[in-house]
Amino acid sequence: MKTNSLPVAFAFLLTITLIPAQAQFPGMGGAAKPKPLPGTAGDNSPKGTAKITGYVVDSAQTKAVEFASVALYDKATNKAVDGTVADDKGTFTLAKLVAGDYRVLVSFVGYRNQTIDNITLTNGQTLDLGVLKLPANTKTLAEVTVIGQGAIIEEKVDRLVYNADKDIAAKGGDATDVLRKVPLLTVDLDGNVSLRGSQNIRVLINNKPSTIIAGSVADALKQIPADQIKTVEVITSPSAKYDAEGSGGIINIITKKNSLQGLNLNVDSGVGNRGSLLSLNGGYRKGKAGFTIGGFGRGIYNTITKSSLEQTSRINTISTLTRQTGDGSSRGLFGQYNLGFDYDLAKNQSITAGIRYGVRNFTSQQDLVTRLFTNGSLNSTSNRSVLAKNLSGTVDANVDYLHTFKPQQEWSISTLYSRNDLTNNFDANLLNGSNELTGRQRNLNKNVNQEFTLQTDYQTPIRKNQLLEFGAKGILREVKSDYSYLFAGPTGGFSTERNNTPGSLTYHQNIAAAYTAYTYTTKKRYTFKGGLRYEHTFIDASTAEGGKLGIANYPVLVPSVNASKTIKGTTVKLGYNRRIQRPGLQQLNPNFNQANPQNITIGNPTLRPELTTNFELGLSRTIKKTFVNATFFGRVTNNAISQVRTPSDTIPGAIITSYENIGKQHAYGVNLFMNIAVTSKINVGIFSNSFYTTLTGLVPGVNGQSTTYTNDGFNISGGSFAQATFKNGWGAQLFGFLQGQQVQLQGLQGGFGFYTVGVKKDFKNKKGSVGLAAENFLAKRFNIHTELTSPQFDQVNDVYLYNRGVRATFTYKIGKMTMNAPRKKAKGVNNDDVKSEGGEQQSGGGAPTGGQRRQ
Repeated sequence: MKTNSLPVAFAFLLTITLIPAQAQFPGMGGAAKPKPLPGTAGDNSPKGTAKITGYVVDSAQTKAVEFASVALYDKATNKAVDGTVADDKGTFTLAKLVAGDYRVLVSFVGYRNQTIDNITLTNGQTLDLGVLKLPANTKTLAEVTVIGQGAIIEEKVDRLVYNADKDIAAKGGDATDVLRKVPLLTVDLDGNVSLRGSQNIRVLINNKPSTIIAGSVADALKQIPADQIKTVEVITSPSAKYDAEGSGGIINIITKKNSLQGLNLNVDSGVGNRGSLLSLNGGYRKGKAGFTIGGFGRGIYNTITKSSLEQTSRINTISTLTRQTGDGSSRGLFGQYNLGFDYDLAKNQSITAGIRYGVRNFTSQQDLVTRLFTNGSLNSTSNRSVLAKNLSGTVDANVDYLHTFKPQQEWSISTLYSRNDLTNNFDANLLNGSNELTGRQRNLNKNVNQEFTLQTDYQTPIRKNQLLEFGAKGILREVKSDYSYLFAGPTGGFSTERNNTPGSLTYHQNIAAAYTAYTYTTKKRYTFKGGLRYEHTFIDASTAEGGKLGIANYPVLVPSVNASKTIKGTTVKLGYNRRIQRPGLQQLNPNFNQANPQNITIGNPTLRPELTTNFELGLSRTIKKTFVNATFFGRVTNNAISQVRTPSDTIPGAIITSYENIGKQHAYGVNLFMNIAVTSKINVGIFSNSFYTTLTGLVPGVNGQSTTYTNDGFNISGGSFAQATFKNGWGAQLFGFLQGQQVQLQGLQGGFGFYTVGVKKDFKNKKGSVGLAAENFLAKRFNIHTELTSPQFDQVNDVYLYNRGVRATFTYKIGKMTMNAPRKKAKGVNNDDVKSEGGEQQSGGGAPTGGQRRQ
C-alpha cells in the first residue's frame, strides 16, 4: 500500500513546534519589553576608541570553541556594558570601548566560565587577551550531550555541517566514504553525488574550485583522503556571495589545518582487501610565516563488476533484441601533493599562496559477449575485450591577499589558475563466436580544461547589527577535446577507416560577475540576509567538423533571500534563491564513445544552461537530549539538462546516450534528521530524504521524429548511524543507508544499500590510533537494476558490484607544538561552477591552500 510521507512529516513537525520549550534563556518569559543588547540597534551606551581581542579554545583539545559568549563588565558597577560572540574560529573582538576598569567573562554550554579580571583600558588602546582556555564542565556535558558534543552532525544558520574528524569508520578511505554519511546527500555505489535528488551540485575544497572534476565527480573524490577532511558543509540556499552555479546547492569540504607553532607531521595509512593508502602531511610555523607540505597516495584493486543487459530497439519495421553479459575488473592509483605558504605582512594584512598537483591513473578491463536477434531470429554472436584508460593530471596554483581594517571590515583579492589534462582512451579486441580475433578498434580522446580566475571582495559593518558585502569576479575558461577513431585487422597497424576522421572541440566560456549582499539582525533576534548577483557568460565554440556553433551569450540575474528566527525553542528558517547550471566537459564533449557498441555515449556542444528556483522552510528544535530538524523544499528547473537515450539508426540494436535541454523538472519534498544522546557516551542519528518529482521534455528520435516524455514518482532514501566511546581510548561506529528507486525521464533506476562498522583505539598519549573497518560484509554483491522504456526502445540493465571490504588503519602525529591565536588568512577563489558527467554538477577540487569560510 502506498503512503504519502509529506502529510505525516508535516504533522510530525507541527507537533514538535507546539511542544513547550523545556528551558528558556533569561528574559524570554513574561511580557516585559526586552532591553537592547549592548552594541545592537537601540543601544545608546557611550562609545570610545579602545578595543579587546582574544581567541577561545577547548583546554583539553586545543581547538576553537565556536560561538562562545564574551561579556564585558564595568568593575565599578558590576554591570555588563558590552558583549559579543566568538566566530567559528573562536576569535572575538570588543570594539569602541570607553577607557576604564573592566573584567571579561567568557562562557559556553558544556564549559566552565573563564573570568579575566583587573583589565584597565586607555583611549586608543588595543588589548589582546591571547588564548583563553575553557575547561570542560563534566556535569553540564552530561546534561546536554547532543548540543555540547555537536556529535557528528551540526546545524548552523545557513548550512548543515558533518564533522568528519569524528568519523571512525571512514579512516583509511576517501571523500566518497565521508559524503555517504552526510544527511541530505546520496552517493551511489559508483561514487556519484546528489543533494536532495539533484546531481546539479557544486563541490568545493576549502571554498575553492578546480578543473580536477571536469571529467568526473566520482573520480575526483577518490583523490581526497578521508583522514584529511575536517568537516563537510552542505549549503542548500547559498547567498549572493557564492557563484550562481549549482542549481541543487553547494557541498564544501573543509580539510584539516592548524595554527600551531613549531614543526608537525601526521602519518595516516590503511590497508585492505580492495585498497591501500599512505598519507603524509607536515607543517612548520614560526612567528608570522607558515609552511605546509603534503602527499597522498591511494591504490584500489580487486574490484570486480558483472553486468547483464537486455534491450530492444525498434527502427521502422525492424525490431532488434540485444542480449549482453559482461565480466570486468578495475584498478587505479590516485595521488595528491601540495605545498602551501602564508605570511602576515602586518598585523592586519596577510598573503596566502600554494600549489597542488593531483594525479589519477584508472584502468578497467571488460569482456563482453553480445547476441543480436532481428525480428526474433538470432543474427550474430560476438565477443569483445575492452581495456579503458582514464588518466588525468591537475595543477592548481593560487595567490590571495587579505587586508582587515577593523572587525568585519575587510578587503581581499584572490587569484587561481587551474589546469586539468584528461585522457579517456580505449582499445578493443573484436572476436567472433569462436573467440578468434577479427579486428581491433581504438578511440583516442585527449581533453584539456584550464581556467584563470580573478576576484575581489569587500565587506563592512553598518553598526554592529548590519553587514554590507559586495564584490566582482572574472573567469576565463577554455575547454579542448581532440578525438579520433582507429581500426586495424587481426594483424598490422591502426588507420582511420570507415569515414571516421579525427575531430576536435574548442569551447571558450568567459564569465563576468558582480554581487552585493546585506545582513540585518534585529533586537528580537530576527536575522535577514538578502543579496543580488549578476553574471554574464560569453561563449565562443567551434568544432573541426562543423565550424562555429553559434551559441549566444547569456546574462542571468540571481536573487537570494534567507531569514531565521527562534520562537519558543524552535528555530525557523526560510530560504529562496535562483541558480544557474552551465554544461560541463562531459556534456559538451562530442567524442563518440563506443567502448560498448550497444551502449554508446556522446556529448552535445550546443547545450544551453538550465535555470532553477529553490524554496525551503526549515524547522529545528532540541527536546531534552534529542535534536530534531526538518526542511521542506521545492525546486523548479527550466531548460533542464538531462541524459536522453535513443536507438541508433546505423548500428543494429545500439542505444545512444546523449544530453539535451529537455524542458522542466519539479521536485517537492522533506528532509528529516534526528540526533539522540542515549547516554553521555552513545550518540544515535536517524535521517531520511523524500521528495516527489515530475519530469517533462521533448526527446529527439530517429528519422527526425521527437517524442514528448513525462515521468513522475517518489524518491525515498534514509539511513541511521550510532557512535560510542568507551574507556581507555576505545570507540565504535555503525552506519547504514538505503536508497530506493530513482525516477528518470525515460524510466526508473533501482536502489541500493550500503553499511559500515568501525572500531578505533587511541594511544594513551593521544598522538595516534589504530582502527579496523568493514563494509557490506553481509552480502557477496549489490545489484543496481535499471529499467528504461520509450516507443522506440526498451532496456533492462543489471550491474552487480562486488564491494565487500575490510581495512586496517594507523595514524600518528609527530611534533611538539604550542597554540597561538590564529590570524585571519587571505580568502581564496570560489568558483561554484560547471556541471559534470551524467547530469551531475561539477564537483570542485580545491586550490592548494584553504581560505576563509564563506558566510
